[in-house]
Amino acid sequence: MMEASADRPVINQPAIRRIVIIAGEHSGDALGAKLMAAMEQARPGQIEFTGVGGHMMEAQGFHSDFPLSDIAVMGPLAILKRLPVLVRRVYRSVDVALAANPDVVVIIDAPEFTHPVAKRIRKRRPEIPIIDYVSPTIWAWRPGRAKKMAPYVDHVLALLPFEPAAHAELGGPACTYVGHPLTERLPALAALDPTAQLIAAGLDPFRPLVVVLPGSRRSEVERLMAVFGDALALFQARMPDAQYVLPAMPHVRLMIEEKLALWPAAAPRPVLVDGSDEAVKFAIFKAARVALAASGTVTLELALCRTPMVVAYRVDAVISAMRHLIRTRSSVLPNLIVGVNAIPEFHQERCTAINLATALTAAAGETPERAQQLAALDQVPVNLAPPGGVSPSQAAARIVLGYL
Repeated sequence: MMEASADRPVINQPAIRRIVIIAGEHSGDALGAKLMAAMEQARPGQIEFTGVGGHMMEAQGFHSDFPLSDIAVMGPLAILKRLPVLVRRVYRSVDVALAANPDVVVIIDAPEFTHPVAKRIRKRRPEIPIIDYVSPTIWAWRPGRAKKMAPYVDHVLALLPFEPAAHAELGGPACTYVGHPLTERLPALAALDPTAQLIAAGLDPFRPLVVVLPGSRRSEVERLMAVFGDALALFQARMPDAQYVLPAMPHVRLMIEEKLALWPAAAPRPVLVDGSDEAVKFAIFKAARVALAASGTVTLELALCRTPMVVAYRVDAVISAMRHLIRTRSSVLPNLIVGVNAIPEFHQERCTAINLATALTAAAGETPERAQQLAALDQVPVNLAPPGGVSPSQAAARIVLGYL
C-alpha cells in the first residue's frame, strides 16, 4: 500500500498471485491455455504462471520449463521405455513448482506424470492447494485411485457429468463438474455449412461421405490401419457410391500414407486432409454419413456433430491382460454420457473386418440401429450442458481462483 499524502490518495495495489500449472500432454495444453485466459479475465491484478505446458499455453504468455514432448507418452510399454526421462522430469517439475512459491497448483490430466508431481509437492509443502483438472478414469478401472488421491488433491474439476458421483462413492476428493470444453463449439457447429470446406478438400458435397479416424497416436495407427482397410474393402461393396476422407494429424501422416499403400486393392483410398485444421475437420464430421473411429475424444467430437459411428480399439499386450480390471460398460464417451450403448464398439479380438463392415452398413443405412444412434446423439449435448450458464473454462477458473 502506498503512503498517503495531501495530494496523493492511498492506492491499494492488487497482489501478484502465482499459479503453477503442470500439463502432461497436448490435450492438457489446450485446457491450460483456456484456463489461463479465463482466470486472467476473471481476476483483476497480475497472475504469474509457471510450470509445464505446450505451445497453446505459451501463446498465453506461459513459459514451460521443458518441452511437453518429453513427457507426452501413453500406455505402460511407452511409459516403461521413457521411464528414466519421465522420472527426471517429475523431480524437475516439483523443484520448479516449489521455487515459484505458488498460491495454488493445477495439474492437468496425464495422471501417470502429474500425480507423482502432486504427491511430492504435497509432501514438501502441504499447505499449497492442489487442483486436478480432468479426473482420472476411476469409473472405468482402478477405482482405488480415487481414495488414494484424496490426501494430495484438494479438488477435482470434472469434464464428464457422472464423475462427481463416482468420486463421492469411491471416497475421492471433492469433485465438481465444470463442463466439457467441446461444448464451447456447439454454437459454431450449429451454424456451420460444410459445403465450401468439402469442395476445397476435393470432396463432392452431394455424395455420401465416410470419415476414417484411425487415431492420433502412432500406436493407434499401427494397430488399426490394416483392419480398417480390410473393413472398408468389404463396406465399399455395400455402399459403392460413398467417398472417403481421413483427417491425418501431421505427426502421423507419413505413417498413415505408408499403411494406406498396404491396403487391399478393393479398399477405397481416402482423401487425406490436415487433421489439425479444426475448421476442415469439423466440417467433414458434420457432413459425414458415418465414421469409423478409434476410441477416444474424437467420438465425442463426432457426437456433437450428430455423426453416427462405429468405434474400434486395440491395445498392447500389457493392457489387454488387465481387461478383467475394467469396470465400465463401455469405452465410448457418448455411450457413457447418455447411459445407453447405442454406438457399437469392437475391441481386441472383436475388432475384425467383418464386424466393423457389418456395423458400418447398419449405421450408414436407414435402419433401426442408425435411428437409435441419432436419438442418443441428440441427448449428448443436453447431458453435457455446463452448469451455471458459463463456459467450462470459466467454471474451472472460478474454482481455482477461489483457492487464492
